[in-house]
Amino acid sequence: MEELVDIVDENDKALYAATKEKAHKKGLLHRTVISEVINSKGKWMLVKQSKDRQDAGQYVSPIGGHIGTGESEIDALKRETFEEVGLKNFTYKFIGKAMFKRHVLKRIENHFFIVYEIFLDENPKLNHESESYKMFTKEELKRKIKNNPKEFG
Repeated sequence: MEELVDIVDENDKALYAATKEKAHKKGLLHRTVISEVINSKGKWMLVKQSKDRQDAGQYVSPIGGHIGTGESEIDALKRETFEEVGLKNFTYKFIGKAMFKRHVLKRIENHFFIVYEIFLDENPKLNHESESYKMFTKEELKRKIKNNPKEFG
C-alpha cells in the first residue's frame, strides 16, 4: 500500500493528499519530522547511514521520516523514534520549521521539516537504515562539519 502524505504550502497549510512517491517525483512540498537526540551530558547522537540509503556512509540526524496524511507531528515523532532507534520513552522539545529541497537519487525531495530535539540517555537499537552511531559534543560536531562536510548528509 502506498504511503500518503499531505502536500502543503509554504505556511504549512495542507492542500491535498498524494503518495510519497508522487511527492518526490514532482517535487511537491510535504511534511517530514526530524529530530536530534541529545543526552544528559550534552552530546549529540548521529547515525551513519547504511550503504543502501540516500546518504550512504554519512552521519545524519537519527530521527527523520514522513508525516502521513492525518498523522499528528507528535505521533510521527514517536513512531519514527521507535522505528529508527527503538526508543519509546523520551522527552522532546519543538525547535521550529524549515523548508529543505534537494535533488537526490533521481528524485526531488521538497520537505517541510518539523524539527525537534529528543533528550535521552539510552543506547539506540538501530534499524536497517543505519549501520552505526556516534556521540559528538556540539563543538566537535561544528568543527567536523566545517572541516569535512562530506562526512555528513
